[in-house]
This record gives sequence, C-alpha cells and structure tokens, in this order.
Amino acid sequence: MIQVFPADSRFSVDHGWLRSRLSFSFGNYYDPDNTGFGVLRVCNDDNVDPSKGFGAHPHSDMEIVTIVLSGSVRHEDNLGNTEETKTGEVQRMSAGSGVVHAEYNASQDESMRILQLWFMPNERGLDPSYETRRYNSEKLKNALLPIVDPQGSEQIVKIHQDLTLYLCKLDKDKDITFRQEEGRRIFLFVIEGRLTVNDTRLGEGDTARIESLAQLGIMAEEDAFLMLIDLP
Repeated sequence: MIQVFPADSRFSVDHGWLRSRLSFSFGNYYDPDNTGFGVLRVCNDDNVDPSKGFGAHPHSDMEIVTIVLSGSVRHEDNLGNTEETKTGEVQRMSAGSGVVHAEYNASQDESMRILQLWFMPNERGLDPSYETRRYNSEKLKNALLPIVDPQGSEQIVKIHQDLTLYLCKLDKDKDITFRQEEGRRIFLFVIEGRLTVNDTRLGEGDTARIESLAQLGIMAEEDAFLMLIDLP
C-alpha cells in the first residue's frame, strides 16, 4: 500500500525568520491521527533566515537527524560539542538521558534549508552523543546512498535504531529498484522533481508512507532528489 501525502497537505509554519512544512504533529500543531509512522516521529522541512535559529532547549530519548540541503547549521550543546554542519553533510544527536542544545543558521548572509527528522531510539536512557559525517555526493547519482544506519562508517552516521536513511539524485527517465523485507515500512520524500513509484505519481514536496510492498520501482519523470527511509 502506498499512501500519498501531497505537499500542500503538510502543515505550514511561518514565524518570519522560520518557515517550515511539517509532515507530522509537532509543536503547536497536533493531529491525533498524524503523530508518526513506525519509529519516525518528526519530518520538518525548515528554511531559516541568516543568523536565526533555535535557542538552547532540552531533549531526551530521541534520535535527531539533520540533513543540510543548503547553507550550514551551527550546533552547540552542553556536552561540549560546537560544530557547523554544511550542505552535503548529516548530523545525528542522540538525546538519550538528556541533553540541552541550540541550532542556528551559521551564515549572516544566506538562508539555510534543513530536513530534521526525529526517531524513537531502540533503548531509553542512552548516554547522549553527537556526530556529523560528510557523504560523497557523487554517489547519489542514480543510486540510493545510505547516510544513516545502525552501524555507521566514515560517511554514514550511526543511529540507535534499526533503520537506514538513503538519499538519491535520479536523472530524468532513470529508474531504480528498492526491495523491502516483510513487515517493514518505507517513508519517501520528494525533495525536488517528480517521480513515479509503482505507477503512483509523486511531485516535489510530496511524501509517501509505504507498507506491505516487497518491491518499489522508482522512476524520475524529471530530474529528482529523494529521501527514502527503511523503517521497522
């Protein structure tokens, strides 16, 4: 089953300095029928003005992944981590037993676009931790590149959950196949362009929640940039 959520169905937030599109309940937006998909709890598409951001605030028992699509984000936390994550990089913060952090657009001149995703961890009360990795953007071309998984590597951040997050830049008329194990879920987000997924059409900003399908055929109707998450 492929359940499509069109781009204009996402909840929109505009605070002037922050413009967000929310795929799930978050902050002041609450829909009891839309609080998550599997272990995925948040998928926010954020555009942040120069030098603006989120002041110090606490988290616990959540795996928070930030993918920088343009610009760079400055991260600070009470663990002593201070770092900038740039376009083509991904960061993961395990809030675990508790952490206080802040995030800002690191530029004084350019806006920043990030995807921020929150996942339930596979264990509560973990030691808080943070890491960032740069992936090889050339390997996104017409292939699903893992950038988050439970093992981690030099180009993949490690997450405390049984999931893998992939990015792909698919040229027009190119196609890829993704095979899924029984009992798992797929969350797909079209960052740019247009796709056909098993004869279901998806446009820019659309998301899909997919269950009970052993195989996906993904074809680009035009040059496309997509995120695919294999979830328990």
